Parts: sequence; C-alpha cells; structure tokens
Amino acid sequence: MNMKIITRANPDFVLNMRVKIKMSSHSLPIFCLTNTGRILFCDGMFKYIFGDNMHSDKSVRITGIGAALVDILVNESDRFLAGLGKEKGGMTLVEDKDIAQILSKTQNRPVIVPGGAACNTIMGVGKLGGKARFIGMRGDDEYGRIFENQLMECNTEPVLSVSELPTGRVLSVITPDAQRSMFTFLGASTQLMPGSITAEMFADTAIAMIEGYLLFNPELMDAALMAAKKAGCLVALDLASFEVVNSSKDRLDEIIKNQVDILIANEDEALAYTGHKDEERAVRALAHNVLTAVLKIGRRGSYIAHKGVTTKIEPVTDRPAIDTTGAGDLWAAGFLFGIAHGLSIEQSGKIGSACGYEVCQVIGARIPHKGWQKIKNMIKKFGLDLND
Repeated sequence: MNMKIITRANPDFVLNMRVKIKMSSHSLPIFCLTNTGRILFCDGMFKYIFGDNMHSDKSVRITGIGAALVDILVNESDRFLAGLGKEKGGMTLVEDKDIAQILSKTQNRPVIVPGGAACNTIMGVGKLGGKARFIGMRGDDEYGRIFENQLMECNTEPVLSVSELPTGRVLSVITPDAQRSMFTFLGASTQLMPGSITAEMFADTAIAMIEGYLLFNPELMDAALMAAKKAGCLVALDLASFEVVNSSKDRLDEIIKNQVDILIANEDEALAYTGHKDEERAVRALAHNVLTAVLKIGRRGSYIAHKGVTTKIEPVTDRPAIDTTGAGDLWAAGFLFGIAHGLSIEQSGKIGSACGYEVCQVIGARIPHKGWQKIKNMIKKFGLDLND
C-alpha cells in the first residue's frame, strides 16, 4: 500500500532532531508538518525526523558522562609490555596495587594528567569554545581535586559526586609505535549510582556523549541513556575498546538499535562489532540502526556514514605521532562540536581529524594552546565565529 501518513509536530520536536521514535510494525513513509509549514520525512521502524542539521538555537551544549579518571602515562618498550602479559592496545581492568606494581618495574618517569574517555572528549569541546559539561564521580583526594580543577580550567562545567574511594586512574604504557595499552583502576568512578542520574543533569544539552565503558555497569548505562533521552538529547556512544564490544555484544545490539543516534568506533572495535575488515562495509554496518556512524582508522583518517552517504575524511599528516593517548577522544570532541554547531558532516570530520592529529603531537590527551589556535583558525574558515 502506498499510503502516506501526515502528522503535525512541535517544531522543537522536529527541527532539533532530538527524538528517535519507535513506530508501529508497519514501515509506511511518515511526513511531519511543523507549525511553520515545513514538511520533513521519516521512514522505517527505527528512523529519524530531520531538521536542516543538528544545530539548535536552543542549545549547542555537549554533556558527557563517564569515569572520572587520572591518566598516568609512561613510555616503554614492546618487551616491557610483553613481560606484563598484555596484548598491545585496548584496556584491562586492574586494582590500584597492580598499577603500583607496574610502575615499580619501569625506570621512566610517568606523566600525570586528568583523563577518562568521555572526559577527554568533553574537555576538548570546552577548549574549542563550546558549551561543555561532565558528569562523574571523583575521590575525596588530591587526584580528585586536581581532576575537578582541570575541568574548570578547560571551560567545562563539573557535575561531580565525591566518594570515599580513591579517584580512579589509568596507566597507559606507550610503546615506540605510539600505541598505548591501558591498565584501568576505576576507583571512585564505580560509585556513581544509577539512581543519582537525572534528566536535569542533561538539561539544555544538544548531544549527550556516553562512553562505552559504562557497559561494564549495565544499570548505570541504562540510567544514563534514559536520562539523556528524557532530556531530549541526541545520544552519541563511543564503543571504547574491542574488549568492551566482545563482552557486551548482545547488550550493544539492543542499545544501538533503540537509543543511540551517533555511533563512534575505531577499526578494532568496528571489526569486533560488525565482523567486517573492509572499512566501507564496516562503517555501513555500524550505521545500520543509527543516524550517523564514525569509523576512525588512525593515521589513514576516518569514514563517516550519514543518511546513506559515506564520506572519507583524510588525516592530517604533517608529522608522525608521538603518543596516541586520547586521539580518538579528541577526534570525537572536534566532530561533535562541529555537528552541535550546525557544520556539515565533512567540516565536522575535518575538525575531528585536526584535533586527533594535534593531540598525537604531545604526551597525554592535552593539546597545547598553539594547537588549539590552529584548530580554531580552521573552524573560523568554516564560517563559525568563536570566542577565544
């Protein structure tokens, strides 16, 4: 039957692209007529109502939720890593004493900076001049206070609870090929309770950035998704690591199909989730149930699939990487910043690529002032005026 359904919708509902709707078992074309007379198209069982772009005059804020962690970065050899029995790349959950034991084996001085996947992304948004907020839990200790102060220095609103447990930390062993292998002690971050997460925490937010590591706490993941959707946000999910994907595949299928709008993965995570080594097939598979899918392929750039079109984003390749810590997180910061401010998929991808490149030129996930200025100059060329 070639029937079409016409319905009226509040323009905020339609034009801000904030709602993923579950339609009935039919898959008839849906046309929504806004109060301003604009007609927008929606098709399929789990599809979307679109505005001109993702930008809303109401808000460009990006709010992240995840583990509040401190990064401990140390350069070491492949032999050192092999001696730890750790496969290169990815993330392994450990106890605080395990991190101390590993550090006792290295002669190299570690670098200590605030971290955590979603936190890195959100602080990057703040440094770009965007509205940024981070939800998490820190310890009542020096590491925790440093963490909170760093958020504010990066123009990020902290929404942090305080636990009696120590602040979580991540030891990243960086090998000569600039790859990092992570040992994570979650500490106080595990005390962030599902019942404490409310829609008010995501108020006035365009995009909610939820880190995949929350899948290790299914109740917290559910609470975060429910609160973000209740607040009317688009939900961006980063798959975090191939270990997360391998341990949560069935749960991921359900979440991505029903609650995720923007899905972000690197090539290892995409392979674990889709089973495809071919990059274009992988990004199309990632995009099957979401509005936008991103496949990051390191020094070779990235692919973005959006509304049936796949765009290849070329990498910035001026100099080789020193350390890839935070590269994917900062890529996401640039991309989501662009999307939230109404830039095109290609422009947003280029900002992401520039952020990913600049953070690889330093140890740790902190781009220096000169790097941020280069990125902001590029953004201004896209016609977006930033407050420096």
